[in-house]
Amino acid sequence: CEDCAIGIKENKDILHMVIAHMEKWKIEPYREEDHKGLVRHVLIRKGFTTGEIMVCLILNGKKFPGLSDLVDNLKKIDGMTSISINVNTEHTNRILGSEVIPVYQEVYITDYIGDVKFRISPLSFYQVNPEQTEKLYQMAIECAGLTGTERVVDAYCGTGTIGIVAAKQAGSVIGVELNRDAVRDARVNAKLNQTDNISFVQGDATRFMAQMAADGEKADVVFLDPPRSGSTEECLDAIDKLSPQKVVYISCNPETLARLSLIH
Repeated sequence: CEDCAIGIKENKDILHMVIAHMEKWKIEPYREEDHKGLVRHVLIRKGFTTGEIMVCLILNGKKFPGLSDLVDNLKKIDGMTSISINVNTEHTNRILGSEVIPVYQEVYITDYIGDVKFRISPLSFYQVNPEQTEKLYQMAIECAGLTGTERVVDAYCGTGTIGIVAAKQAGSVIGVELNRDAVRDARVNAKLNQTDNISFVQGDATRFMAQMAADGEKADVVFLDPPRSGSTEECLDAIDKLSPQKVVYISCNPETLARLSLIH
C-alpha cells in the first residue's frame, strides 16, 4: 500500500475492506515464489489539498471476483474519486504493470503543489509527502537562482512537477522522462496550469542531453530528480558537456548523490 498523505484511519478502512472482500470471495494474495494468486498490491493515494482518494488494485490478471460489491463499499468513503485495476501478470517484483482498467469515475486524482495543479494517475510517480514536497521544490528553485531568462532542463521530470513550478520563473523549460504515461500526464498538467513555456520529451534523459551537447546546445540550469539508483556517470558527463551555470540535484541516497562530483 502506498500511503500518500492519507489519514491512518482512512488507510486502514480501505485495506480492511479489501481484505474482508478477499476473505469473503476466497481471493488469494499473490505469491512471488510460484507466480500464483491474484492480488499483488493495493495502491492508495490521496490529494493532500483536494481530498480526492484513489484506490488501484494491482492484479495478476484482469478480473476481480465480486468487484461491484467492493466498489459499492469503497464509494462510501468520503473523497473516493478513482477506483481502477492495474494488470501485472509478469513474473517480476516490479509493482505496476502497463495496463490500467478504469472501474469507478476517472483513473486519476488531482492535487496542488502551491498554486500549481497536477493530475496524478496510478502509473505516475508522485512524492508521498506533499507538504514537504512544496518546501523541497521551492528550495530547489531558490538554489537555481532563476531570473526569468534561463533555459532549463528538468531531467527525470515525471509528471512535470518541478518543471512546471520552475517555468513560472524561467525563460523556457524542457522536461525529459522515459515513462510514456508520466509524459502524457505532464503535458496535461502543463495545459491545466496554462504553462506555455515548457515542453516534454519522452525518452532517456542521458541520451537526450548527450544529443543536445553534440548539437552544440546549452542549458543554463539542470534539475535532476532521479530514481533511487541515482544518475549514471554517463548522464552526469552529458550534463557536464551542456555547461550549465547551475545543477540542482534532488537525491534520496547520499551515496548516489556523491557522483555529482563528476561534473566539473
